[in-house]
Amino acid sequence: MNTVAYTAFIAFLSSVLTLVSVNALSSPDAVVPSDPEGITREELARHDSAESCWKAIHGTVYDVTGFIADHPTPAAVMLEWCGRDASEAWDNKRPGRPHSSFAEGMLERFRVGRLVD
Repeated sequence: MNTVAYTAFIAFLSSVLTLVSVNALSSPDAVVPSDPEGITREELARHDSAESCWKAIHGTVYDVTGFIADHPTPAAVMLEWCGRDASEAWDNKRPGRPHSSFAEGMLERFRVGRLVD
C-alpha cells in the first residue's frame, strides 16, 4: 500500500511542477504601453518603424517589432502598416481572405493595449 501512495504522490507532484513550468514559460513578453488604460492614435503613430512597430487590429494594439523577421512575407509588407490601423491588411491577407485562426492565436503574445480615440 505504501508503494501505491508513494507512486501517486510522485505523479501528483510531477503534474503540479509541469503546470507551473508551462505557465512560467508561456508568459507574454509584451511591452507595457505608457498608458495602460488605452493607446491613442498619436501614440500608435510614434511606433512606425522596424525598430518599433505597433499595429492596431480591430481596436487592439500589438507590438510586432520582434516578429517582423519571422513573418513569412518580406519585411516591407509588415512595415507598411506600422504605426497605424492594420485591420484592413489583417482581414485581407489575400484579397477577401483573412489571416488564419493560427495567426490570430499568435497575436495575444504581442498585445500591448487597446486603441482609444
